Amino acid sequence: MAKKANKSTHEVEVKIEGADWTKAIDDAFANKVKTVTVDGFRKGKCPRSVYEKKFGKESLYLDAADASIQKAYEKAMKENELVPVVQPNVDLKSIDENGVTFVFTITTKPEVKVKKYKGLSVKKEEVKVTKEEIEHEIGHLLERFTEMVTKEDGTVENGNLAIIDFEGFHNGKAFDGGKGENYSLEIGSHTFIPGFEEQLVGMKTGEEKEIQVTFPEEYPNEELKGQEVTFKVKVNEIKEKIARELDKDFFDDLAMEGITDKKSLEEEIEKNIKAQKEMDAENQYIDNLLEAVSKNVEVDIPEAMTEEEIDRLMHRMEENLKMQGISLDLFYQYTHSDEKALRDQLEKEAFQNVLYRLMLEEIMNQEQIEVTEEDADKEAEELAKKYQMEKEELLKSFGGLDMIAYDLEMRKTIELLKEANK
Repeated sequence: MAKKANKSTHEVEVKIEGADWTKAIDDAFANKVKTVTVDGFRKGKCPRSVYEKKFGKESLYLDAADASIQKAYEKAMKENELVPVVQPNVDLKSIDENGVTFVFTITTKPEVKVKKYKGLSVKKEEVKVTKEEIEHEIGHLLERFTEMVTKEDGTVENGNLAIIDFEGFHNGKAFDGGKGENYSLEIGSHTFIPGFEEQLVGMKTGEEKEIQVTFPEEYPNEELKGQEVTFKVKVNEIKEKIARELDKDFFDDLAMEGITDKKSLEEEIEKNIKAQKEMDAENQYIDNLLEAVSKNVEVDIPEAMTEEEIDRLMHRMEENLKMQGISLDLFYQYTHSDEKALRDQLEKEAFQNVLYRLMLEEIMNQEQIEVTEEDADKEAEELAKKYQMEKEELLKSFGGLDMIAYDLEMRKTIELLKEANK
């Protein structure tokens, strides 16, 4: 029996009874008896009648129900001809010696109407590279190759690199994480507690000093946030930056093939900036195009589809944080948020992702865009070469050849939209 909560959300009630339920309970007993201990019987040898007298027949019902869920789900799909787009929810409605009744909440693909997707006149931004941008990038290169030379005389100044030993004390006691030796600190970088770097200015090599600073109120350590502490500091060495020039030594250090003078460097930088701008402009163009098409779409997106997309974005974010050595819990501490706040933050992006996906699928169907298995296999081989992976490993990471084909279909659909909206 199925009823609709809305056009694409269906509640399906399925009962497992008769011989199927009897077998499920029999199987549940066969598994359960292996682990229980009953006086007078070896483990796994307790008769059914003795087991049921001691533990009750009801003790087998939940295990039998768990083993019956898949059969019930397949029955729900077959009898109601439903194709789910997200993982279904399942509730246990009733259970007794006669059977078990499940209620599946199944979300199917909603009806999508794309009223207009051609002739929207979305234009791509023209890319230009200015002389100022080129000079700015050259300045970055000169800064990156700046030489640090030990300052034999003089004191710590803004922009210098101070090599220091330090140890922090709160109420006269050293605190965890407050000690370092031969630490390189760029003065003016503001990487330390506010006020710390400023108090090093004027110190000489070998000089020792006590510095008083106050931890910010938003500092993650509860014991130190807002607290005044003292750091004992010693300056071991002072280094100053020696500005570079566009001379032979600089181009030798740069070691870029074919770049031997300012002119060739400017040309290379212009080419690189233009390539990045072209990529950014292309991405923005596609975003603008999809947004323009979406304004002509009618669809009632089920909440379950948005929630599943939020789950995917959460997982992707968690993986990215792991690569930086940060857990989600630590991220919540740093940002003073929690899982609910993050999910709320991701909701708009998730909804848009689902909307665009459904929209593109409908356009793809209308335009009868298809990708052959041969095309998908060729794409898999090219991607494997690009990412220097074995083909099977790549297919596993992508979710199989079908996902490669789907990705190609989406790209073909976007290319069609670009052609139809020039």
